[in-house]
Amino acid sequence: MANHSNWHHCRLTFFYSTLIPFSLASLAATGASLAVDARGNWAQESIDWTTIEELDLETAARIALAGNPTLAAAAARVQQAVERMNQAKADYWPRVDLTASGARVWQSDNDLETNRTMARLFDPTAMVDDPEDRYHTSLMASWKVFDGFARKFAHASARFGRDQNEAALDDSRRLLLSSVASAYFAAQLIRENVDIAWADEEFNKRQLVEAKARSRMGTGSLSDELNFKIRINDARTSRIQAERNYEAAIYALAALLGLQEASFPPTVKLAHLEDETKDELAKPKTEKLITYAHKHRPDIRQSEYSIRQVEAQVGLERSRFFPSLNLSAGIDGARTENLRFEEDNLGASVGCSLSFNLFSGGVDRARVKEVQARAEELEKNLEKLRITVTSEVRDSLAQLLSAQAQLRLQRINADLVQTNRDLVDKEYTAGQASLVRLNEAQRDLVTAQGRLAMALATMRQAWFNLETDTGHILEILADTYK
Repeated sequence: MANHSNWHHCRLTFFYSTLIPFSLASLAATGASLAVDARGNWAQESIDWTTIEELDLETAARIALAGNPTLAAAAARVQQAVERMNQAKADYWPRVDLTASGARVWQSDNDLETNRTMARLFDPTAMVDDPEDRYHTSLMASWKVFDGFARKFAHASARFGRDQNEAALDDSRRLLLSSVASAYFAAQLIRENVDIAWADEEFNKRQLVEAKARSRMGTGSLSDELNFKIRINDARTSRIQAERNYEAAIYALAALLGLQEASFPPTVKLAHLEDETKDELAKPKTEKLITYAHKHRPDIRQSEYSIRQVEAQVGLERSRFFPSLNLSAGIDGARTENLRFEEDNLGASVGCSLSFNLFSGGVDRARVKEVQARAEELEKNLEKLRITVTSEVRDSLAQLLSAQAQLRLQRINADLVQTNRDLVDKEYTAGQASLVRLNEAQRDLVTAQGRLAMALATMRQAWFNLETDTGHILEILADTYK
């Protein structure tokens, strides 16, 4: 790898509060078009891969949000919860039922004889058909006037269930973004290793050319030439291995993005690592991060909605202690022989029913206590979750601070090793340093550049982990669409 200042750089947007949020304009420039539906879900309209040469993390995250199958499944669960809420809401409306039936009845001998006897009391010549066609129809409207507020609590339970599933969808997005970032930074680091190996190979090629020139002038040796050939082969081996690792990392990233072939077009490469900024080396405030996480983490919100849903179910169970009042009205019709219903075949009814359970062995009270115990369990689980989130945020912050410190040291060390290698190179050319010293200096440079790339990728991943653990990444995404 050449001097770090000569690395190729391209814009890479990172997910933390001190840097620039996502930009729709940059996404449009890549040819990846995304839309947002009424519930805030990302929908992928089209991706023109021919316009993408370097895939940055921003674009990769957006493609994943639109195309990952796991996320689509979570969105489908939200829709299920919405429809359950609509089902609960429907109970407030009257119910209207229309029924119709027709049957051909073969009477028993006794029933037939009885019916004939009854009919001939009024008409001695009357006949009774057997079999007989019988038709019946009814139109019934019923309305639940009062049910002990069961409908209210059922609707509330369904509503909190919807909110719970929406929070679960947000949590799926959060975890997906974390996975995408991890895969992206891993692949990006491997690409830097490819460049490091390539630069090492080029350096030794230049040294081989100079060694051959010195041999022609009678001041060089064959051992020097063989040394640089060995170094070239070693660097080439490292580059080939890094290229294969990069290819495997790309497949893993493509799978997370939901690409059917689990692969990118061969023309698409990842962006190079950029140098760190001052904002990236700043120290976040611990308590502020923890407070934000407790308020905005989707898994905490999901747990809170679960508790509220169970509390609504407590009210639903308590509604059994109240009477239930229903109104009904209907029209009934019955006719034999044919379907031509006339006024004489129709009857009407209006009714009011009241039901109130006086004793059921204590089952209703036991149901209430069961749901109350479930609510208490969820509250304790929420308390445990908050402690876990606090631990995660503190751990991520500690890792970030460690990564920042290591990056500072590796940056200084890489500059020192680069300067030292350049000096040794000049001394070797002037005949003042040995070949062993030059090999050692070059190896130190390759090692230092690899460690610097690792430290930089680790620091970027640590920032992303912190934003993921606090849930702030979701706010950045939401702000994009305001």
